[in-house]
Amino acid sequence: MSSKLYDITATDIDGQEHQLSEFKGKAMLVVNVASKCGFTPQYKGLEDMYRRHKEEGLVVLGFPCDQFGHQEPGDADEIKNFCSLTYDVSFPMFSKVEVNGDQAHPLYQHLKKEAKGVLGTESIKWNFTKFLVDRSGKVLKRYAPTDTPEKIEKDLKQVL
Repeated sequence: MSSKLYDITATDIDGQEHQLSEFKGKAMLVVNVASKCGFTPQYKGLEDMYRRHKEEGLVVLGFPCDQFGHQEPGDADEIKNFCSLTYDVSFPMFSKVEVNGDQAHPLYQHLKKEAKGVLGTESIKWNFTKFLVDRSGKVLKRYAPTDTPEKIEKDLKQVL
């Protein structure tokens, strides 16, 4: 069974287009990130998780978003430098996207439809909302911004 997720394209932080089918067969943790958010220190946990599990087939995908409190004001170079210098991020980072509204990136339209939030809402409430996707492209679960990477570890082990 092929997932619609794999038909979606996204632009990485360096401006290169990628088909999400590049990640077929991998478990994905998709996160909308921001550099100036109270949850920004989660970059450390996300990077640790990525480094520990990438050989087992995990990929963390970071999507900067400036829709919440203007907490990702920078351009691609500023975001890339911040992630590299502050958290030594090595997982794939993408260009800034919108996750809510009419201009929401197709990936986020798909994720929100497949894994609704509290009380069945689709909208993303804040930065560092996370989506766990299994190796076949099925969206398994949505995590709140307060759910740390360490808290997700148990669910992650089931898909690796």
